[in-house]
Amino acid sequence: PIDFDITSGAIHDCKAAPELIAKLPKAGAMIADKGYDSEAIRAQIASQGSRAVIPRKRNSIKGNADLDRGLYRYRHLVENAFARLKQYRALATRFDKLKRNYESVVAMACAFLWLPM
Repeated sequence: PIDFDITSGAIHDCKAAPELIAKLPKAGAMIADKGYDSEAIRAQIASQGSRAVIPRKRNSIKGNADLDRGLYRYRHLVENAFARLKQYRALATRFDKLKRNYESVVAMACAFLWLPM
């Protein structure tokens, strides 16, 4: 993980995504799942000079003809990172009541992922 943001459980991912996308370094493509399918997010990614690899939702008028499925297969790396983070019990169950304490636990777990095995 490069960066993270702790939000309340009632906030949709699309609300927090613009701030995280703005912090990301320049990339050739940004891969996300259907939860991030909005024109505002696609426009922000395009304004940063990247290509959005996001499948359209089922009820979308536009199809997935422009989706690079070969590149989208790499999204599993994000899911693997979440699976490795959930191995830490304090992170998975959120024992900490304060947001700053929980952010510290998440930061430590992310640092452990970066360390060589």
